[in-house]
Amino acid sequence: MVQQQLMARGINDERVLAAMAKVPREDFVPPNSRAESYEDGPLPIGQGQTISQPYIVAFMTEQLQPKRNDRVLEVGTGSGYQAAILAELVAKVYTIEIIEPLAKSAEATLQRLGYKNVHVKAGDGYKGWPEHAPFDAVIVTCAPDHVPQPLIDQLKEGGRMIIPVGGFGDQELYLLEKKNGELQRRAVLPVRFVPMTGEATKRK
Repeated sequence: MVQQQLMARGINDERVLAAMAKVPREDFVPPNSRAESYEDGPLPIGQGQTISQPYIVAFMTEQLQPKRNDRVLEVGTGSGYQAAILAELVAKVYTIEIIEPLAKSAEATLQRLGYKNVHVKAGDGYKGWPEHAPFDAVIVTCAPDHVPQPLIDQLKEGGRMIIPVGGFGDQELYLLEKKNGELQRRAVLPVRFVPMTGEATKRK
C-alpha cells in the first residue's frame, strides 16, 4: 500500500508514510471487508458511512504538515483510522463523531490499540470542541457546503485546516491557513466525501 498507492502518487513525507505503514487499517474496517483493507478505495463501515481510501488519508495528513507538539481537531471520526494516523504524528487528537455508535466503536478500537492521546466525543462537529481550542490544525472528513465558522474560530493563528466543501459529487478539498486573522484558501484536490450532517444542514 505505502509503496504502490502512496509513494507512487506523490506522498513523500516520511513521517506520514511511516504512520501509514504502522497503523493496522484492517482493525478499523468490518470483519467482512478485511480482505480489502489495503486496497486503494473507500470501504463501508456501517451507518451509511465509509473509511476513506488510504491515499486520501495520507494526502490530507501530509497537507496539514503535522508537528510532534500539535493539538489537532478532527471532525468525523468514522472508524477512527484517521485519528490513529494523526495520533502517531502529533501530541493530542480531539475527534468528534455525530453518530454515537460509530464514536463508541472508534473509541473502543483506539483504546484497544493503545492510543492514549486520542479523545473521542459523540457530538456535532460543526461546532468544533471549544473547550480544547485553539487547535494547531483541523481536519474535516465529511463535506459541508461552506466552511463552518466555529472551526475557523477554533483554529490557531498560523494553523492549517483541510476540509472538503461542496455538494455530493461536486466537492473540492480546500487547504486553509490562518494568517493575521484572515483565511487563505486554495483548492488542492477534487474529492467525494459523505455530507456533513447536523448543524451544517441548517446553515445553508
